[in-house]
Amino acid sequence: MSTKKSILTVLLPLFLTAVSIPMGAAGTEEPPSEGAAGDAAKATEKTTAKTPAQDAKTSFFEVLVVTATAHEESSFDLPYVSESLGAAELGTRHMVRTVPEALREVSGVMVQKTSHGQGSPFIRGFTGFRNLFLVDGIRLNNSVMREGPNQYWTTVDPLSLEELETVKGPVSVLYGSDAVGGTVQALTRRPPVASGSKIGGHLYHRWSSAEHSNVSRLELGGELGSRLSYVLGASLKDFGDVEAGGDVGTQPHTGYDEQGVDVKLRFALSGDTDLVAAFQSVSVDDAWRTHRTIFGVSWRGTTVGDELRRSLDQRRSLGYLQLRHRGSGRLFDAMTASLSWQRQEEERDRLRTRDRHDVQGFDVATWGAWVRFEKDTRFGFLTYGVESYRDSVDSFNWRLNPAGEVTSRSIQGPVADDATYQQWGVYLQDQIPMGKRLRWNLGLRYTRAEADAQAVEDPLTGNRVAVDGDWDQVVGSVRFLLPAGQKDRWHLFGGVSQAFRAPNLSDLTRYDSARSDEIETPSPDLDPERFLSYELGVKLRGRRGDVELVAFHTVIRDMIVRTPTGRVLDGDFEVTKRNGGDGFSRGFELRGEVRLSGAVSAFGTFSWIDGEVDTFPTATSPKVREPLDRLMPATGHLGLRWRGRTAWVEALATVADKQDRLSTRDRADTDRIPSGGTPGYEVMALRGGWEIGERWTLAAGVENLFDEEYRIHGSGLNESGRNFLASAQIRF
Repeated sequence: MSTKKSILTVLLPLFLTAVSIPMGAAGTEEPPSEGAAGDAAKATEKTTAKTPAQDAKTSFFEVLVVTATAHEESSFDLPYVSESLGAAELGTRHMVRTVPEALREVSGVMVQKTSHGQGSPFIRGFTGFRNLFLVDGIRLNNSVMREGPNQYWTTVDPLSLEELETVKGPVSVLYGSDAVGGTVQALTRRPPVASGSKIGGHLYHRWSSAEHSNVSRLELGGELGSRLSYVLGASLKDFGDVEAGGDVGTQPHTGYDEQGVDVKLRFALSGDTDLVAAFQSVSVDDAWRTHRTIFGVSWRGTTVGDELRRSLDQRRSLGYLQLRHRGSGRLFDAMTASLSWQRQEEERDRLRTRDRHDVQGFDVATWGAWVRFEKDTRFGFLTYGVESYRDSVDSFNWRLNPAGEVTSRSIQGPVADDATYQQWGVYLQDQIPMGKRLRWNLGLRYTRAEADAQAVEDPLTGNRVAVDGDWDQVVGSVRFLLPAGQKDRWHLFGGVSQAFRAPNLSDLTRYDSARSDEIETPSPDLDPERFLSYELGVKLRGRRGDVELVAFHTVIRDMIVRTPTGRVLDGDFEVTKRNGGDGFSRGFELRGEVRLSGAVSAFGTFSWIDGEVDTFPTATSPKVREPLDRLMPATGHLGLRWRGRTAWVEALATVADKQDRLSTRDRADTDRIPSGGTPGYEVMALRGGWEIGERWTLAAGVENLFDEEYRIHGSGLNESGRNFLASAQIRF
């Protein structure tokens, strides 16, 4: 048996041994009450930046989360698997680089990176537009998001966030299309409650050796009079070329730059009503997709691309107004209304040869409006609302001569030009208590989507054509939570939830490169994808720790899959899309933390995921059942943490098994996946920090302690080698 497999088989028994320590065997403390947790959550409204000590959680079930049910609840009392990362975990504690990388230690999640500036989490086997991302309740997903891993989540600055919440499994009843594998919500910094004229803030800096990077953020927050409060921030990030582990060395053109600004204002209209105005903008500059170029580094036999340049610039801007009211009424006890405008721009610069140069991209403007109500009735706790989003899309594709002058313009860019995409939905969720213990969550949603694309290039004739379509979908969800055991320390939960994904403009009209040596062409006749997920789990909250174990099985129907046509266009193999994919995704996730003493705890996760879907390997072959693309290997994390009053230290081991369950398209993706699959790996990280008085927080760590040479499955580059990290934060 290989070392990697032996370590993997030892990791789970070790973790199970740790969590099997009798939860009530020592200690007298009781788990915090929901009321205490609620008071703690309210306290966060009074600060713009919590210290790591303030952010420390003695239980991962203590946190209050909003994404799973659309209103604030303890994660222990949810019939879902929900995980939350706070501001200090994103900053000084874990010193994360991007939002996708912030999820790398979450159970059931694999963070694939096409490049250093393009990361995409796989959640329960799904990635890209089959996972939904929200920013303060507003969809980041739009109609041009493409198939497979994409880079759009990297346009959210993790240093601007108060919390990052992840809900695994379908949440389509509340959030509509795309909420299949999981839903992640970024909750941005909250201004303090205005009560006087005050100002404060912090300055943060992070340095990394193997990334050759420097990250800085300045944040200010305060109160202007008795009603108005604000928080504003700016981030500057410079990422250099990545030094990989082992003998790989420097990976050229993996560095890039990023800048971000954000501001949020809160005006107290009355004691029960607030008006919040916010704006944020993030730019990512010159992020190369290196594995497609001659600068790619061959690893374990992977091929090197032939392009001279493929770089990406992207920018996302979001502005919104949200009205929040709490107060008893006939129709609602609480109401939130949102009006938003979001713009996402992308430009790709590709140089194939000195004489073959093209620049393409798109500009998507999205107006969004939604209103959500909450009402406690004798029929249960109701959450209901209506929402609408409308995308307006312009796209372009230019051919340039060696002098950089435009010589021709295509009918469309990567997606249709002169296009719109509209979706709206209405939903109702009811949380119904039955008896003294059992609680049911019942939900229903109706959604309609409409596409209208006026400038689409026909791949057969080269002529301009129009594509349109409309789709309706009704989905439901039935979930339960059953407390049991002494003082209700055990919670059994589960349920059945439907999800769907309507075809977007990328599905219908994409004319762009896909995987290695593939070009995707428009597919106008598509239907929605449908999913049905079964889930059963148990949560245990004891005096000495917490454990959560869940198993899931998702049935896939009519998944839109890329299919070869047999044609070759401009040197690449043509693929188009069809509703041919039936299959499943299944697995289990385990996470837990046990306090070994007052200051020392052991923590860890283990995830196993399997999945298959029908595909068409060639233009003439019949439908066959194959593994899901880029299937996450069995992965575990096991750590030991010491936490004092002003300092903390932790060690974390990560082990991933070899992934050799490959689809036909995985095997053909020779730029990224070695022949025979991606090797397993085991890496160690050390990190710690010290709070000096009330102002300073210093942190340091080392990732990949033993300089392991490894790659996350499906990625286009290797991970950093031995990487020293340091950060400092001063509050004022």
